[in-house]
Amino acid sequence: MSDRIDTSKPHPARMYDWFLGGKDNYPVDEAMAEQLLRIDPRAREFARVNRAFMQRAVRWLAGQGITQYLDIGTGIPTEPNLHQIAQEAAPASRVVYCDNDPIVLAHAEALLRSTPEGLTEYIQADARNPEVILDHAGKFLDFDKPVALSMLALLHFVSDEDGAYDVVDKLVERLAPGSYVLLSQTTGDFNPGGADEALELYKARGLVLALRSREAFARFFHGLEFIEPGVSLTAEWHAELGEPVPVAGDEPIPGYAAVARKP
Repeated sequence: MSDRIDTSKPHPARMYDWFLGGKDNYPVDEAMAEQLLRIDPRAREFARVNRAFMQRAVRWLAGQGITQYLDIGTGIPTEPNLHQIAQEAAPASRVVYCDNDPIVLAHAEALLRSTPEGLTEYIQADARNPEVILDHAGKFLDFDKPVALSMLALLHFVSDEDGAYDVVDKLVERLAPGSYVLLSQTTGDFNPGGADEALELYKARGLVLALRSREAFARFFHGLEFIEPGVSLTAEWHAELGEPVPVAGDEPIPGYAAVARKP
């Protein structure tokens, strides 16, 4: 597996792991993550706040009776993983994970420890190939019944030119009525100067960074019914459903999140 892992340039999943205090990253990932911290010291808090949003949102979805999940852009396993939250509430829940980083595949065993009643599976695929993802996921999920589509801290790595909105549209089109979509992404709304620096840093390393405004992020949900409070700061979405994440300073953590229902 190691010969497939490119350690010559940073990878978002491994930088995210570093921000969360994990060990499945390389010096090139740590170096870029530290550069991002110099641009915006809240980058580490963004990762933690985003992880906490996932836990709260899945608890909320389980409360709505959702037992099927398609999680794209899974990242390196960090407990509690999505399936652990879902299956704690509903042991028969079925969860399909998807990522394109070989190091995530190398650790996928941690994502496959399902309850006896439920199921967890892993797909190695790129988010920009929704047809491939849906074809494989359809072997494990019943798309005639509600599914929760999760794409967390992912879409800022898919540019408009790469068809970010089309990707989400194609995935949502396959979902049955009563399904849910949960998305989160970082933004440059609160620190435009730092956002420009981050964009240059990513560009110099051959990586994509698509920082979207609140309005641009909301466009992903067209045709869907927002769950209150609609698009919000990631840290603020139904904060009562989980333990608060301590963050430094009073400035907002630069990320948006929302959950919406397909009518």
